[in-house]
Amino acid sequence: MATTADLSRGAFMRFNGELVQVTEYEHRTPGNLRAFYQVKMRNVRNGKNLEHRFRSGESIEFVRVEVRGYQYLYLDGEMLMCMDPENYEQIPIDKALVGDAFKFLKEGMNLIISFEDGTQPIMVEPPQSVELEVTYTEPGLKGDTATNTLKPATLETGAEVRVPLFVNTGDKIKVDTRTGDYMERVKS
Repeated sequence: MATTADLSRGAFMRFNGELVQVTEYEHRTPGNLRAFYQVKMRNVRNGKNLEHRFRSGESIEFVRVEVRGYQYLYLDGEMLMCMDPENYEQIPIDKALVGDAFKFLKEGMNLIISFEDGTQPIMVEPPQSVELEVTYTEPGLKGDTATNTLKPATLETGAEVRVPLFVNTGDKIKVDTRTGDYMERVKS
């Protein structure tokens, strides 16, 4: 069993029966009190943030998490079919693990999947940004580049994002998958 001295950012551990990932930790030694670790964690299953104070030297149960790269093949109901590029093994992944970033996924994109004990998928990390084609948006007028006004645009995956007025149908744009925000127009 590990102790609080083994804490590190990004470590996975079991806390109150739930799998959590350490996002921040700080060792504090107040004047006349005992030392403790203030730890901020994110629940892997539901994404909620937690904060807890551990005594210095307290036992912690770390969980071994394996991270592997997979390629997204297609959607089968509520399951994403993904393939391991090394041995071509296909596995189903629950669409909920991807979250809101699913609407920006195209077939053939690479995903990073984390497994608990090597078998149970617990987290899917899509690419931080993707390049997608705009399939429909209202045409922009010449000279509409001076203001920061945004208009809706539909992408090839069906997702809708807000883009600057100079973006037209057929343009390729880069989108941040974490926030769903327009980043830049891609020059092809």
